[in-house]
Amino acid sequence: MSINIEKAKDEFLKYTNKFDLNNSRQKAKQQHSLRVMEISKKIAEGLKLSQEEIELATLIGLLHDIARFEQYKQYQTFKDSQSFDHGDYALIILEKDIRKYIEIDKYDEIIKKAIRNHNKYKIEEGLNEKELLFAKIIRDADKLDILYESAKIFWMGEEYKVEESKISKNILEQFYKKEQVKKNTEVKLEPIEDIVFIIALIFDINFKTSFEILRREDYINIILNRYNVKDEFSQNALKEVRKIANKYIIEKNK
Repeated sequence: MSINIEKAKDEFLKYTNKFDLNNSRQKAKQQHSLRVMEISKKIAEGLKLSQEEIELATLIGLLHDIARFEQYKQYQTFKDSQSFDHGDYALIILEKDIRKYIEIDKYDEIIKKAIRNHNKYKIEEGLNEKELLFAKIIRDADKLDILYESAKIFWMGEEYKVEESKISKNILEQFYKKEQVKKNTEVKLEPIEDIVFIIALIFDINFKTSFEILRREDYINIILNRYNVKDEFSQNALKEVRKIANKYIIEKNK
């Protein structure tokens, strides 16, 4: 076995435990990474990849957010626009430390390109077939866990902030086109717009296994059922968002 996932996981925990995990936000990133690792494995298994390729996808899932800890330590934020691009910065960390996680070097380019592209609006041009496959796997896995977090963690105890906010037509127009919402870093999203932004991640999901997870876990309905939005326009908009999202997931599961 050329990829030892348990050893890699131990090294990852050693690295991340050096940071302030008493901080709930830092701890959440560690837990996110471990969940994404497992989701990546499930997607790779669903694609019927070889055992070594499944392990590679699992490793990429584990390491995809490795720059988040240094990011928060330096800037006290996870916003790339206010610090550094965490996909790009991960490559600086891995340039020095990648052998801690995988002994062989034949997968280095796949790992780095997948991680560099996991948080971009679109995957860069020029990747070969294998690089593109693993970039798509980690993007799916990351998005699925963000949807999980939106259903179970985000805004917990602060639902009123979402309920009192309003949706802009600009955000809805992007959603209705069935495409990811592109954030304007100069304009702060309203809390309810952030919810729509997260739901729109489904439009960049690639694999049937990912859509099977989405349907089984029912994230869209769980997310939207959490809130009783007061603004009438936003209420009606969310009904349409729910309808479009659920229909899209059903169609992708056929």
